[in-house]
Amino acid sequence: MSYSQQFSIILVGDTCVGKTSLLYRFKNSEFKQNQIQATFGVNFELKIIQLDDLNIQLKIWDTAGQERCQSFTKSFFRSTLGVIMVYDITRSSTLKTISQWLEQIKQDDNFDFSLTLVGNKNDLEEQREVSKAEAITFARNNDIDFLEVSVKTGENVEEVFLKTAKNILQKIDNNKIDLSKQSNGIRIGSEINIKKQLKLQPKSKENKGCC
Repeated sequence: MSYSQQFSIILVGDTCVGKTSLLYRFKNSEFKQNQIQATFGVNFELKIIQLDDLNIQLKIWDTAGQERCQSFTKSFFRSTLGVIMVYDITRSSTLKTISQWLEQIKQDDNFDFSLTLVGNKNDLEEQREVSKAEAITFARNNDIDFLEVSVKTGENVEEVFLKTAKNILQKIDNNKIDLSKQSNGIRIGSEINIKKQLKLQPKSKENKGCC
């Protein structure tokens, strides 16, 4: 399927918070318990969504959560438009790690990301260590969007990526993102290129016969 634009988005967060499972659920619309291996280095998946009658391809980078890999992950910030920060609601330490990621993100020279905070595993309410109110306050204080999800049930999984993509599209509409620079994490797809070619084609002149 052709697309008009490609947005690069990156998933960050502590190890075992469910980043890979979140991406797998979004990509394949299914949950595989105990069958998803932890990410080493960086992987990515592609998926086309529809926004405002446009086909948008999301290129979603899945990063390793180990501390030794964080410096490697930081190098991807300059070529992404959206950052989805994932923590585990059953482990309060994973929300503290998000604070560290935010500090690194804000130090980027091209900081103008669409930021989304995601609390995973809200199906494990009896094991909750991070209250929803605490996460909402954290998100408000840092001016970022927030959603709780369950990769297991699928609750809000699709909404996470749609919300991030909508925010990116709004930044484009407000001229906050330069479409001419692919290094900004955006790529123009075949739909727009075809339209440009059609506009550039000279209109054929009608042959006027003699009366």
